[in-house]
Amino acid sequence: MKLGIVGLPNVGKSTLFNSLTKAGAEAANYPFCTIDPNVGIVTVPDERLIKLSEMYTSKKTTPATIEFVDIAGLVKGASKGEGLGNQFLSYIREVDAIVHVVRCFEDSNIIHVDGSIDPLRDIDTINVELIFSDLDVLERRISKVAKGARMDKELGKELDLLNRIKAHLEAGKLASTMEIEDDDEKALFDSYDLLTSKPVIYAANVKEDELADDGAENKGVQAVRAYAAEHDSEVYVICAKIEEEISELSDDEKADYLDALGIKESGLEKLIAASYKLLGLISFLTSGADETRAWTIKQGTKAPQAAGKIHTDFERGFIKAEVVTYKDLMEQGSYAAARDKGLVRMEGKEYVVQDGDIILFRFNV
Repeated sequence: MKLGIVGLPNVGKSTLFNSLTKAGAEAANYPFCTIDPNVGIVTVPDERLIKLSEMYTSKKTTPATIEFVDIAGLVKGASKGEGLGNQFLSYIREVDAIVHVVRCFEDSNIIHVDGSIDPLRDIDTINVELIFSDLDVLERRISKVAKGARMDKELGKELDLLNRIKAHLEAGKLASTMEIEDDDEKALFDSYDLLTSKPVIYAANVKEDELADDGAENKGVQAVRAYAAEHDSEVYVICAKIEEEISELSDDEKADYLDALGIKESGLEKLIAASYKLLGLISFLTSGADETRAWTIKQGTKAPQAAGKIHTDFERGFIKAEVVTYKDLMEQGSYAAARDKGLVRMEGKEYVVQDGDIILFRFNV
């Protein structure tokens, strides 16, 4: 999974990226200090892996990972090449979802590019640039398809779809809110890879004393939550400054620090939960003496396709899957005990894998 962290200059974007990845990207109080995208690979915290690895005395433990891309600050006119806009827009196309950092705090020492704090205005600024970029993509496609649309019925259908999407965007609406009529249209729509069709998680950046109640009294956070609810997006509240401090601590120190602040989860844990929920992702687990590992898949994935995440041969030669839930395995204390209780199931090709399933795939090629 690849998440692109975006936001206007000086909203806390690079500070958040640094704390999530400990990559040490330069964070300075001026626009465009992130010229090239910084990339960091972050492991997904999963207590189940640790306990499974201990049970199987595994030589290696491999968690799921998320790739974060810190994308250069954006200003009005980016779609026309202002600031570092063109680079910004090309990097966004490569990500699975966008993490949009919006500033919901006042601080006279940190200059906002527009001179005041208004998270909905900031969201609109970036949305407008993404819409303009998508319109450029659509216009190029329309120009190409229109030439053959009169003679080709399928191209005629595509041209109709392209014009509908264009009208939708020109009305100031995001592609993600567009109604698609059937599977054929959905396939075409997805092939355009429009920026405004990507899922968005809003990271509402607040002051230290507003984090414990999750920004409940912050009017900017309330506005962002209302906007996100209308657009089927996720919101999580962070304090980038606290995240930066947490990133320097050991696990034990981190737990004590969060407890002292009255916070249950770090920003990274909140973001991972929000991204898995937004993208409809789950993890299944494999475990043995050599390795215990988490595998990320889409909700609704069937057993053969889940097996294919490990190796294509597993999917091609799939016979069956031996499945036990993490809960059942922990309660019984061993795989053998779970099997004796009838808790290890044999599942076939139609089995839909569930979060926390521990699976041994049987295959033959």
